Amino acid sequence: MPSFSLAGRRALVTGSSQGIGLAIARALAHAGAQLVLHGRETSKLAQAVASLQADGFTAEACAFDVTDEAAIAQAAPQLGAIDILVNNTGIHRRGPLATMSLADWNTVLHTNLTSAFLVTRAVAPGMIARRSGKVINICSLMSELARPTTGNYAASKGGLKMLTRAMCAEWAQHEVQINGIAPGYILTEMTQTLAADPQFDSWIKSRTPAGRWGSVNDLTGACVFLASPAANFVNGQILTIDGGLSAVV
Repeated sequence: MPSFSLAGRRALVTGSSQGIGLAIARALAHAGAQLVLHGRETSKLAQAVASLQADGFTAEACAFDVTDEAAIAQAAPQLGAIDILVNNTGIHRRGPLATMSLADWNTVLHTNLTSAFLVTRAVAPGMIARRSGKVINICSLMSELARPTTGNYAASKGGLKMLTRAMCAEWAQHEVQINGIAPGYILTEMTQTLAADPQFDSWIKSRTPAGRWGSVNDLTGACVFLASPAANFVNGQILTIDGGLSAVV
């Protein structure tokens, strides 16, 4: 049987003080990984670390701006040798493209796409030198599809899908595996307002063959697999986790 153990591995999950990031971090810890949690709200980050430590996991916090090259370089000594990187940080600024401000466009692109480039670039040299490493980019169903008012988000996640494949093209030769997961509609703090809209909630449930929203825990098994030795020959792939939504017309 292939090994799914992450014992002895050090994992950095960006945007992991809550939601999808925290659920992924907890799953990696259950598999044996030592965690570095990341966020910008230090109080919320400290609470997340404390909750993991209370459950017996090894976890520490590192707060920095993932869009700031200098801040990432300053945090590098604390990060140490990262074996597993999950680029999870993401935001949404909804609005029609015809009236979208450049600020809202740039903020989403920098946070969702450029940050993955910057953080991965910071840790990849160590992975390459050790000839061992896993990068998991949290893409989206909107890496392939789009809806009105999601233009900046869809562009960022489509770019992240192709960044995943470009990283694979350059680094697979060094035994570094770079893959992504593409969540569908998952109940999180960011989507709570959508789920609270009865019309949209009904549309999602009727559009999704599984008949429900996804939960953050629906994503964790795939991340543990992609972070583990069981996925050593899986590279440049995007695994869609959407309850079947993208499989039907």
